[in-house]
Order: sequence, then structure tokens, then C-alpha cells
Amino acid sequence: MHFPLFSSKRFGIDLGTSNCLVWSSGEGVVLNEPSVVAVDAISGKVVFVGSQAREMLGRTGTNLLAQKPIRDGVVADYLIAESMLGYFLNRVWASSRLIKPEVMVCIPWGITQVERRAVLEAALSAGAKSAYLIEHPLAAALGAKLPIEASVGSMIVDIGAGQTGAAVISLGGIVVAATAKEGGNKLDEAIASYVRRVHNLVIGERMAEEVKIKIGTAVATNPKKVIDVKGRDAILGMPKTTQLDSFEVAQAIAPVLSSIINCIKNVLEQTPPELASDIIDRGIVLTGGSSLLKNLDRLISTQTGLSAHVAEDPLQCVAYGTGVALENIERWKRIVSVR
Repeated sequence: MHFPLFSSKRFGIDLGTSNCLVWSSGEGVVLNEPSVVAVDAISGKVVFVGSQAREMLGRTGTNLLAQKPIRDGVVADYLIAESMLGYFLNRVWASSRLIKPEVMVCIPWGITQVERRAVLEAALSAGAKSAYLIEHPLAAALGAKLPIEASVGSMIVDIGAGQTGAAVISLGGIVVAATAKEGGNKLDEAIASYVRRVHNLVIGERMAEEVKIKIGTAVATNPKKVIDVKGRDAILGMPKTTQLDSFEVAQAIAPVLSSIINCIKNVLEQTPPELASDIIDRGIVLTGGSSLLKNLDRLISTQTGLSAHVAEDPLQCVAYGTGVALENIERWKRIVSVR
């Protein structure tokens, strides 16, 4: 006889700056929601979470504040992050169940012990029975199905919204790694800054993101793509529409991409020769939502002299890898933190 009320459950969580993905044992990714919370400015009470809250970004009045509790991949506001996690866990695992779930949360490489504890405590306070942490490079590599336990070097570059993480992995561990604060959000900011500087037009972050997705490119090529950009005239203060082309976008985001390339080069320069030869043969694998920027793999390949390709389903690699590690916790216990 089956007793679902008493059954245990495991969830792998990619707690991203832009989106939170939840992987469920036996089901795969069951939730993908924006990491945004709308808070009542007077009471401090959480009103909306996820998609509903994201719709309010740049549109709220004085009574509601749309906030992002995860910044640069780490918890920036503990209480709001706890509320957000609790909401998402309740969505996928009803709080009426008698047995709390086990969760594993993915964290950036190199964060402090205080930041690690904040994530663990947030997960436990949100309703988890036990909580584990796994670092982004390992989760991304597992999700990309790289042979990280083998005695060969694999290079993974995860380009998320809040930051970029690059790492060389071998024998189940991170050999060398580095992070950069540049990611998808910085690309959006660069586009918005360019539009204001060159076109005297103030645009919101959602408009900037739309430009990036629709005509963004790391290397400008013909035919040129054009998009209508809507915002507020920086001089007159009136609503205004202008046109932006893909060559302009490539110019606008070039400094951000340069920082990402430097992060990758920094890791390559520290890689032991034996593993460097493996990477020459195997290339660089890209994950994360911003890895989907057109021609980014081409730019990385040109700048490093190595082949680079985007992993299958790069948006879900980290969540999937986190789930794989949790499902095989005994096998991967040495590479995770537990509470």
C-alpha cells in the first residue's frame, strides 16, 4: 500500500539571481520562477512572489516594492529570500505533508562561510528537513553530463544573470576556478546605459533585457537586426520610441563580455599543463541563460583559441546537476556541504 502523505521527497534548487529553478526527484524541473518578491512598503509583508512580482518591476507605486533577494548569486536579503524559498517549496511540496523534504541548493564558488550559512538557514527555515550545498561549477558540469570523476580536465563556464563562474574540474573536484560579477544583468545595464547616452532615452530593465534577447549578439554580423525601443526622453521627459540595431548592441555590451573573457583566461592561465592539454582536446562547455547570447561561443573561441560550445539545455543544467548530486548523495557527499 502506498502512503504519499508520509513519503519523503528531494528537491534540487538553483537559487539564481534572475530565476529560481526547482528539480524534483523522479520528475525533473518542476518550477521555474523569477527570483522576485513584491513587498508591502508599510507592513513589510510579502504580497507576491515569482512571475506576479516580476510583472511589477518598474511599475509599482509607493505602496509596493518589487525586490530581488538574490544578488550576484548570494542572499542579499535573508528574510525575503526565506519567504521566497518557502513559497516555492510549498508550490511543489504541500506544507500539509508530515515529512519535510531534503533539499540541495546551488551556490556560487568562493562565497564566504557566512554567505553559505545564510543559504542553509534560509532553506531550513523555508521548510526543509535537511539542506545541502553544492557549488555552481560542479552542479553545472554534472548537468552538462561532463565526466567530472574521470582523471581528465573538463572546463565549465556558467554565465548566469548575476555573475560568471569558470572552473576546471578533474577527479570529482574543482582544480582551479574564478568568478566575475558580470552576467546577464550587467549586459542589460550596459544596453540601458548606451541607449541613454547615445539616444537620450531612459529605458527599464525589462526593455533592456528584451533588446538583448531579440537582437543581442557578441559579434555583430550582417544582416543587421533592428528593434523599436520604448522609454522616456531623458531631456523632455516625454514617452519616446527610437530604433536600435544589433551592431550598436554589440558595441554596448563589449566591455561586459571582455570581463567575462578575462575571467575565463584567468582560469586557463592557472590550469596545470596536464589538464590544459585535455581542455585543448575537449574544449569549453558553456551553461547558464546568458550563454545563449548569439555568437558568444564564437567570441570565446576566438579569444581563447579553444573550441567552445553551449551545453544542451543550458538554462536547466545547474538545476539538473543539483538534482543528480542529491539523488546520489552518498557518491557526492565529499563535494557538498550539509546542515
